[in-house]
Amino acid sequence: MTHQEAREHVPGRLHEIFASPYDAFSNEAVERLLHIHIMLHLLVVRPMRRRHLILRVIHGWENGSFSPDELQYIDYPLHTFDDFQQVNETFQRARAQQEPLPTNAASLLAEPLDQAIAAANAKGQVIDEETRLIPARWPSFPKGLSLYTLFKMYNRLVYGEDDAYRSSHCMTEEGLREIHEFHLEEGEFAIVIPPGPQHKTENTLMVMHESQLEPVATIFALSIPLFE
Repeated sequence: MTHQEAREHVPGRLHEIFASPYDAFSNEAVERLLHIHIMLHLLVVRPMRRRHLILRVIHGWENGSFSPDELQYIDYPLHTFDDFQQVNETFQRARAQQEPLPTNAASLLAEPLDQAIAAANAKGQVIDEETRLIPARWPSFPKGLSLYTLFKMYNRLVYGEDDAYRSSHCMTEEGLREIHEFHLEEGEFAIVIPPGPQHKTENTLMVMHESQLEPVATIFALSIPLFE
C-alpha cells in the first residue's frame, strides 16, 4: 500500500474559494445557500457548459448491503440542464413502471477489485476471499486503498453521512482526482474533478444515488443562472 493512492480531509479546489469549506455548508453557516450555489456553479455548471460533465447514477445496494458485485451504475454526459432532467425522468419512469433501472454492464468496484487482487497474488501476496469481502482490509494490497476510498464514497452516497462536506484525494484509473462529497438537506452527491488546471480540459464526474436525482435537480436549476 502507498499513501499516495488516497488521502482524506486534504485541501482541494474549494479551499481556494472558501476560508473554511468544512463549515461553509453546515446548517449553521451564514449564507449557506449562497455557498451551495457558488460551489455548484464552480464545480458543476462550468464543466457542463464546457461539455466536460459526466453524471454517474448509482443503485443496487439496499438494506445495508455493500457487496461490490451488487453496486450498479450508468454514466450520462451532461451538456445542458435538460440532459439532467431527461435522466431524472428516465429513472422516474422506470420506478413508476416497476422496470429494471438503467445500468451499464461494467462493474464499478468488483472488476477493479478482482484485478488488483490478481495482481497482488501474482506478486506473491496471498489475498484470501475474506479479505475481498471486507472492504476495510483492501488497503493491505496495492491499489486497495484507492478502491476502499471509492467504496466509502459510494457507501456514504447510498446510506447517508452526518458531515455536510468532506474532501479527499484518490488515484483513479483516470489519474489523481479530488473528491468533494456533499451531504445536504437539498440532496447528496459527490463531485470528482482533476486537480489543478486539468479541470478545464478533462471530465468532471458528478455522482449520486438514483434517489437523489429529483432533489438535486431543484438546487441545480437554481444555481445555473445566478452568476451569468
